[in-house]
Amino acid sequence: MNPTLPAAPSRVPDVIRPPSRQRKNEHMPNAILREMGDAALVVAIGRWRQDALAEAFRRHAGAVHALARRVLYEDAAAEEVVQEIFLRLWNSPDRFDPDRGSLRSFLLAQSHGRAVDILRSDISRKRREEKDARGTAEAGYDIEHEVWDLAVADHVKEAVSGLPVDERRAIELAYFGGHSYREVAELLGAPEGTVKSRIRSGLRRMRGSLAAAGIGAP
Repeated sequence: MNPTLPAAPSRVPDVIRPPSRQRKNEHMPNAILREMGDAALVVAIGRWRQDALAEAFRRHAGAVHALARRVLYEDAAAEEVVQEIFLRLWNSPDRFDPDRGSLRSFLLAQSHGRAVDILRSDISRKRREEKDARGTAEAGYDIEHEVWDLAVADHVKEAVSGLPVDERRAIELAYFGGHSYREVAELLGAPEGTVKSRIRSGLRRMRGSLAAAGIGAP
């Protein structure tokens, strides 16, 4: 169990002794805590002194929150970063090396790194959502397009079946059979001009039938 830290960085965390770290934890007077340097506070935190953690929080939480807020542009997300950074300090105080810089610099570096990680994760999530949305939209379009094609095909078949036999046979051979006008004429044993006339007449009838069904002319 970790020490409970408040959501708002303006408050000093309450002191709650975790059972897993239960040791004699007498509180130092606030005056003594406030006189201690940051390095000494971290040493006290390493000895499970939650009042020392509270003092470190009081000194530096505002700066940690401000930096996270600048990166994330959200108070709630920045407060989560503050919570996590001070829990890290509680769980791993030995990661702070006073010879390499101040405690505030250490915490700010932690805050910036965590805020950037959250920002990158959020950007990646948004990109995935946008990609999924595009895929869903495209899939929906394909389904609608396929349904429309099937509907048009049914109307075309119906329009063809309603043609006179000579016109229907000429159109079927020319448009569905892939034959040229001359080949259609030879297959039907009719002059090429007659075949062309039958096809033109059949197409006019089909346009009328398809228009009546709400479908544009092929």
